[in-house]
Amino acid sequence: MLLAGERCWLRGLCYYDAGFRSFYTTKRPIRRPEDLAGLKIRTQESPTAVAMVRAMGASATPVAWGELYTALQQGVVDGAENNPPSFYLSRHYEVCRYYCLDEHTAVPDVLLISTRVWKRLSEQQRRWLSEAAAESAVYQRKLWVETSEDAMSRLRAAGVEIIRPDKSAFAARVADMAEMYRDHAEVYAMVREIRAMRRRGQ
Repeated sequence: MLLAGERCWLRGLCYYDAGFRSFYTTKRPIRRPEDLAGLKIRTQESPTAVAMVRAMGASATPVAWGELYTALQQGVVDGAENNPPSFYLSRHYEVCRYYCLDEHTAVPDVLLISTRVWKRLSEQQRRWLSEAAAESAVYQRKLWVETSEDAMSRLRAAGVEIIRPDKSAFAARVADMAEMYRDHAEVYAMVREIRAMRRRGQ
């Protein structure tokens, strides 16, 4: 899958862990999908993110990241969703006192290089770069785990209620979302491949 971007002159070198995104809210805790009903949840400007939040029963409201703290404070939105370090470092926990670890998405970061630059490298340079990227991915995942655990500890210390719901109830709400991509053969095939890998426990 890292090679899929080459038609856009980008070559993937490795994936970095960006954690799981979960809901955090101002008004009330989310323990099951039904609790999202009537809430305005901030999403990214993404058709998939908007469709996911709607499928779970909330009103999806795109808001720029830099404006989100104020939007939460003023009630423009009732909550948002992100990984633990982002929730903590943004200080959104000062307004949102409930964090539901439903872990509905895990979107990795990708380290990219221009294919034009890649083609100018010697075979030895390509090997060095690929090896360095692979090593960095292992180290980054270690740092991510440490940072996430630290963020969770600090959120608890700040009085945020951490909720660990039945994830299967949330997954059931979005089970049919893959059909959004049926007309996009390559994406649809990737989704099916990932599902198959999960079933095999890979």
